[in-house]
Amino acid sequence: MQEKYDIIGVDYNATRKADPYLFDRLFSLLDPNPEGKYLDIGCGTGNYTSEFAKKGYTFIGIDPSIEMLEKAKLQHNAITWKIGKAEKIAMPSESIDGIIASLTLHHWQSLRQGFSELNNVLKPEGKIVIFTATPHQMKGYWLNHYFPKMLKDSMEQMPTYDTIESNLEANGLRIDNTEKYFIKPDLQDLFLYSGKHNPKLYINPKVRHGISSFSSLANAKEVAQGLKTLEQDIATGEINNISTTYENTEGDYLFMVAKKA
Repeated sequence: MQEKYDIIGVDYNATRKADPYLFDRLFSLLDPNPEGKYLDIGCGTGNYTSEFAKKGYTFIGIDPSIEMLEKAKLQHNAITWKIGKAEKIAMPSESIDGIIASLTLHHWQSLRQGFSELNNVLKPEGKIVIFTATPHQMKGYWLNHYFPKMLKDSMEQMPTYDTIESNLEANGLRIDNTEKYFIKPDLQDLFLYSGKHNPKLYINPKVRHGISSFSSLANAKEVAQGLKTLEQDIATGEINNISTTYENTEGDYLFMVAKKA
């Protein structure tokens, strides 16, 4: 079966780059050891994996998309890139010092099985650093005004905080700390809510192509109409009034650090 990102991955790196701030937070929260071995699960085209490798850290990138991994190899062919999923990593027990999982949980078929696998390969003192968005946070995206069905579908796919926590705990893992992330105006990794401060980004088809929600054919009609309205509201300035009504303190995304219980 062709993976969703085998299609999206064709021009993925045109808009999805390693953001310096996000990398800095991933690095700080993971706190890797130069002598350790680390895993990037759902690595995509390896943008963040490659940044760690450039600093001299040993990383393995795993992703189910062949297209994505072919792009990853072009960036850094010294990294070990493997086809695979969180639910079936096929690596030795307690062989990994730490794991990053960035914007990938909502693509897993089973959080329970995925965390079971991660716990199995993780050493006793290892960490899992997760970057995700919760449905609760996503209700605060002004995108809901223009693309209500698309956001509803995305929120249904995105696991809640409680779901993540319960599945971690069911596999001998616990949340050690969390950190809210609010979209910054200079964000370079153009994922779903990257246009929070710059709505014009969504008018660019290349940006939308790199975002799975916008790329879903099931949302095509609504997206077309929503973009038309958004473009009008950008021109009149009405977008500023709409976005203001969605301001909140919940954070747009969330870092979660999990450890073995």
